[in-house]
Amino acid sequence: MKLNELVSYLNSELQVNQFRDYCPNGLQVEGSPDIKRIITGVTACQDLIDAAVAQSADAILVHHGYFWKGEPEAIIGIKKQRIQTLLKHDISLLAYHLPLDCHATLGNNVQLADVLDFEVTGPIDPNDSGTPGLVGRLAQPMTAGELFEHIGLRLNRMPQHIGEQDDIIETIAWCTGGAQSYMQYAINQGIDAYLTGEINEPSVHNARESGTHFYAAGHHATERYGAKALGEHLAQQFGLDVLFVDIDNPV
Repeated sequence: MKLNELVSYLNSELQVNQFRDYCPNGLQVEGSPDIKRIITGVTACQDLIDAAVAQSADAILVHHGYFWKGEPEAIIGIKKQRIQTLLKHDISLLAYHLPLDCHATLGNNVQLADVLDFEVTGPIDPNDSGTPGLVGRLAQPMTAGELFEHIGLRLNRMPQHIGEQDDIIETIAWCTGGAQSYMQYAINQGIDAYLTGEINEPSVHNARESGTHFYAAGHHATERYGAKALGEHLAQQFGLDVLFVDIDNPV
């Protein structure tokens, strides 16, 4: 497959023009014009790039790429090393941030729901379906402590939990990654629990004072699934050789 065909397909499938994001979505570093093997992963860190080199990949497809709004623009240090490795080995970097969070079937949020057996009932923001995050119901009611164990088992990472262990959880809202502030959507709608990747100091007080349970299951752990699903889709659609590489991150 040609690189320009791959980029065009992904940009269309993920509807990148509908998002105002913190980074460029799509092709961020141009490599070989011919694509046969793709490495997918969460973040384009040096370890993932090295894995792509070892696998003789033509492209890397990730959720977290480069050139974030507000970061230093100079290509020095870690940024220089990463980009130099990509260019030396003619490896393209494709990254999709909010478009991959929001995709209706391949996105991080809907894929996390599948992993955790959540039934999706709607968007997290009832007034804006373009806001990342979803609301839904558990497959069956659990105590908050049982949900804690369920999340840990399915994600292979025990979450942080704020709330009473014996409370019954039936409804839940979630947004993968670092979306602590989106808890307010759950509070406003009277939802039993909210799940995201990270926790901050205000989240603890908001959970305690609202009675809405808060689960922080890891930024990386909640966002493993979108890039993996997107890569599997490309393999099925175009017969490409695609390998998901999980570079573990405790955050």
